Amino acid sequence: MEYYVSAKAFRSGDGTKDHPFKSIGEAARLAKPGDEVIAAPGIYREYVDPANAGFSDARITYRSEEPLAAVITGAEIVKNWKKHEGDTWVSHIGNGIFGDYNPYTVTVAGDWYYATVPVHTGEVYLNGKAMYEVMTLQEVLSPKPFKQSWEKDEVTILKWYTEQEGDYTVIYANFGGKDPNTECVEINVRRNCFYPSKEGVGYITLSGFTIKQAATQWAPPTAYQDGMVGPHWSKGWIIEDCEISDSRCSGITLGKYLQPDNNNKWTTRYTKDGTQTERDNIMQAQDEGWTKERIGSHIIRRCNIHDCGQTGIVGHLGGVFSVIEDNHIHHINNKQDLAGAEIGGIKMHAAIDVIYRRNHIHHCTRGLWLDWQAQGTRVTQNLFHDNTPPEGCDITPMLGLGEDIFIEVSHGPTLVDNNLLLSPCSCRISTQGMAFVHNLIAGSFTWVGAGVDNGGRKLPTPRYTPYHMPHRTEVAGFMTILHGDMRFYNNIFVQQKIRHDYEEYAKKNGNDREYNLVCGTGVYDGYPTKEEYLSKFGPWSPDDENTRDKYYEKLPVEAAGNLYLNGARPCGNEKDAYVCEGDKAFIRLVEKEGRPVLDTNLFGFVPKKECAVISSAVLGKAFEPEQRFEDPDGREIVFNEDYFGDHRDVNPMPGPFRDPVQAEKPLF
Repeated sequence: MEYYVSAKAFRSGDGTKDHPFKSIGEAARLAKPGDEVIAAPGIYREYVDPANAGFSDARITYRSEEPLAAVITGAEIVKNWKKHEGDTWVSHIGNGIFGDYNPYTVTVAGDWYYATVPVHTGEVYLNGKAMYEVMTLQEVLSPKPFKQSWEKDEVTILKWYTEQEGDYTVIYANFGGKDPNTECVEINVRRNCFYPSKEGVGYITLSGFTIKQAATQWAPPTAYQDGMVGPHWSKGWIIEDCEISDSRCSGITLGKYLQPDNNNKWTTRYTKDGTQTERDNIMQAQDEGWTKERIGSHIIRRCNIHDCGQTGIVGHLGGVFSVIEDNHIHHINNKQDLAGAEIGGIKMHAAIDVIYRRNHIHHCTRGLWLDWQAQGTRVTQNLFHDNTPPEGCDITPMLGLGEDIFIEVSHGPTLVDNNLLLSPCSCRISTQGMAFVHNLIAGSFTWVGAGVDNGGRKLPTPRYTPYHMPHRTEVAGFMTILHGDMRFYNNIFVQQKIRHDYEEYAKKNGNDREYNLVCGTGVYDGYPTKEEYLSKFGPWSPDDENTRDKYYEKLPVEAAGNLYLNGARPCGNEKDAYVCEGDKAFIRLVEKEGRPVLDTNLFGFVPKKECAVISSAVLGKAFEPEQRFEDPDGREIVFNEDYFGDHRDVNPMPGPFRDPVQAEKPLF
């Protein structure tokens, strides 16, 4: 059955084409498996709470009749502004509009949230652009630029402040000389836009909507993770061809359900550390039905996700076995008014068998962050760039330098292949069990051999993290991170000019291991080869009673077929590294006809030398889970397709392209 919706209808009808509903929510309460809800162009200021699940062979589809023309927003227009003083205006808003959730009394908070300024989940938007909250009226009257922001000063001086007066929310705002009663000024009043209030509402397709401006809360892995859009602990959603923007915290959530007795337990009960409560909620979820048959297997594709405060996509446990592909994710956390350990274009824990492919991720406070249990995870054919602080902004230790990809305390196997990693810091590797194959890497590897304990100063605080049965959620064991268990094959490393402000930040806030700024695998000097590592093991002997340290030493590193340019440095145990000294090669990302194109002379330095084809058989198994680098269905991967999916020769050249001609094509 088809239900029709039009915000412009004279009054709500029965959902037929001639007599459509006025709200999507009316249809969402009725739609059953196999039904389709079709929304006409218009603005829908509502929270859509799908009541019913579909089936794998009879989905419930919500579709914008015209792509992106049906707009679901969590915001309301405010027109009753009165001049207060100078360029500052004031509005009194009755609290009844907020129901039982007032974003202007709820502050952003939760485990791993580090910002010290108690900003609210509410936002004020001027012509669709979020303004900056401050804590005093004086800061609105005399606004100053916020130098930690990645945005321009003329944006960061647009300030607002809120307080409560009886049953009213009072907002003071400086609109930079504009009249708010003639401009479009909105405030977000709803926590979610399209999100089931109950668990288990699976097999929903959401297609072609613009969704924006929700007052979402901080979404750490140890809490109920809400977002502007999401499946709320279910299976089989498809979110496609949507524009998702301006969530206070997270745009799309594939995250964890509410565990009432273990929800932000670290910051509310204090005695158990966050890492311990995270292990607790993983095991509780397993006991309560976290399985491949019930949870995950979502698809997010062809979405434009931008201008969210915490993440474009967030998830813990609920995103397993999903595919995230062909999305444009950009300008996440650029305001820098939120800070913590859960920020990125994508931030996911337990990305078991998740595939991230053909995404364009840029201008985010870190691009992709895979934390814990990146087991069977594949990152392939993506373009990453500008995911570190731009010149001119103050770099804050709360967020650091950022990077294109951050893999943290996972045992793998985690596969990174055929990507372009163009930010000054390409990867933060506080983990093991990874393979890099056929990438173009223009930045450094940071935090190698570091960042895996739990912050103790006087006592050891190792993080025991789980690994799972292959291609399942069932926990197979727990172990600390030994480091190593890395593979680097057929990559191109190109050292870029190191920025002075990055060097100064690194000197003040870390050491060469943590904030390494030199491109290449040289940070793995001193790690054993596979043969050296295995030579320590054999049949038990009495001497073994005093030599058990060998079980806790660094794991091996394998490297072959890599090219190093402009001072990029190979690790010591790579015997066939091709090293080209000097600063002759350049890489620039330029825009032609609105599409990113690689401008480079790189391929004039690629040697004639031929590389071997890499496959799952070559990569072997990740050490701790004893699982191959393979497809989620267990099939072998042969890396004979390049960044564009074109077939490589039997003896391929290094890097993500089949040949130099491919590198001249638009990347997206």
